Amino acid sequence: MRSLLMVPGYTGSGPGHWQTLWEQKLSSARRVEMPDWDHPDRDVWVEALDRAVAGSAEPPVLIAHSCGVSTVVHWAALRARPVRAALLVAPADTGSPSYPSEALTFHPLPETRLPFPSIVVASSNDPYCTLERAEALARAWGSQLVDVGASGHINVDAGFGPWPEGERLLAALAGEPL
Repeated sequence: MRSLLMVPGYTGSGPGHWQTLWEQKLSSARRVEMPDWDHPDRDVWVEALDRAVAGSAEPPVLIAHSCGVSTVVHWAALRARPVRAALLVAPADTGSPSYPSEALTFHPLPETRLPFPSIVVASSNDPYCTLERAEALARAWGSQLVDVGASGHINVDAGFGPWPEGERLLAALAGEPL
């Protein structure tokens, strides 16, 4: 697998999170480091993602979770650097009452077509985004939607560690084995 950029969400992805485990497993994966994981700022995070994409030897595949998805879609609306594809897992609805107030700079989310292939992976019981809202976002972004059923926020708290199903989605999206 070629260049992979992990874009974690609010508070980063801890040691048991599938993103962290994939970083450890996949030699071509690297994390986009944010200056402050606990106080996300759209402009700062978009700039960090832009630097990471610019620093990639080839157009990367973006692998985003939650507020990381928000970062990717804001970045795509503002920047024009090439990206191979994006796996957008558990998008967070910035207009939801459950959305963390620390991350409100991401509201509203852009609802324009993404300039690269993408898959939105959503859960029917995500506390931060209803399945209906995830479907609407996927349509607006031109993304394929994958409904993983009652899977919470698709994180460690919901029982997601290594997540082989996600790895298969990533391989299919990238068009090559991991």
